Amino acid sequence: MAADGFIRQQFVQRLYVEHHGWLNGWLRRHLQCSQRAADLAQDTFVRVLTREPQNLSAIREPRAYLHTIAKGLLINHWRRRQIEQAYLDALALQPEPLATSPEEQALIVETLLQIDAMLDRLPHKVRRAFLMSQLQGMTYAAIAAELEVSERMVKKYMAQAMLHCLMLLDDDA
Repeated sequence: MAADGFIRQQFVQRLYVEHHGWLNGWLRRHLQCSQRAADLAQDTFVRVLTREPQNLSAIREPRAYLHTIAKGLLINHWRRRQIEQAYLDALALQPEPLATSPEEQALIVETLLQIDAMLDRLPHKVRRAFLMSQLQGMTYAAIAAELEVSERMVKKYMAQAMLHCLMLLDDDA
């Protein structure tokens, strides 16, 4: 077992030495920020370190493997920035007494990210029905017409979305 750990450590070390510069450069070109690129490159190698040992031995194209991990981290980074910016834009429209502390803002952004991840796991029509109902205030009949489904189907979509919301609340408890 100790020999496996040593072999694994050497593999990851070699992967890091041989490909870190390339990965960091790739991320820097996409982010236009050397510090954030360095952070995401490190996060990529942390992900590699946490993979199952048998998965590492199957790597035939190290750059493609690292690219796949880094691209997922990059997408998460952009999604988080988009959600944070939308929240900050909405917050800027609020009167001064309603402004929140930085701690409250961080908690709100984290909650918004959880909601976004939950909505992302919903099937497309379920997500659309839920958002039309909750954000646009549309009736089930209007949603049904928009999605070209029956009102009964919209009710099923809403029930499915609500169940996911409850599961999110249950996870926080």
